[in-house]
Amino acid sequence: MKRTGPASLIVAAVLGGGAGYLFDQLRTSAGRPTFTPQLSLPVLLLVLGAIVILLAVPIYRASHGHTSTPLNPFHAVRIAMLAKASSLVGAAFGGVAVGLILFLLTRPAEPSVGSLSALIGTAVSAVLLLVAGLVAEHLCTIRKDDDDKHTGAGAPGADDSRPDDAGGHYASH
Repeated sequence: MKRTGPASLIVAAVLGGGAGYLFDQLRTSAGRPTFTPQLSLPVLLLVLGAIVILLAVPIYRASHGHTSTPLNPFHAVRIAMLAKASSLVGAAFGGVAVGLILFLLTRPAEPSVGSLSALIGTAVSAVLLLVAGLVAEHLCTIRKDDDDKHTGAGAPGADDSRPDDAGGHYASH
């Protein structure tokens, strides 16, 4: 499993931005008010980011020998996948919030401070979730073992069908 790349995060943010802009465009064309998230959305995104990091710290400690608890590779992969999903969700929600902000700023009427601040808070919280997901994903990677150095092409037990990813391995490898 490879780390989350910038291309997938950019695609998620751009798709989210387009969806947010289009959503508000459709709402206002139907005569409805623009969408304003409640205060609970940014708080929920921040709490999710904190939980993801808290779940990844024990994986880091176990994989780097800072604890006597053995590393459960299945648990580590689950946390790594949660971290990857969190970074993608953060990028998508950040894109949606930016799309909604762009829609508000392109309107002839000046947006209310309350709706604009709620959207900015959502965008900032989404970026913090993205960062938390990337940090947690980094915490779930392990160092290459001495055995991994000797499994090059032609070495006994080498798997030539799998390319080496220089970005690190997840704890399951």
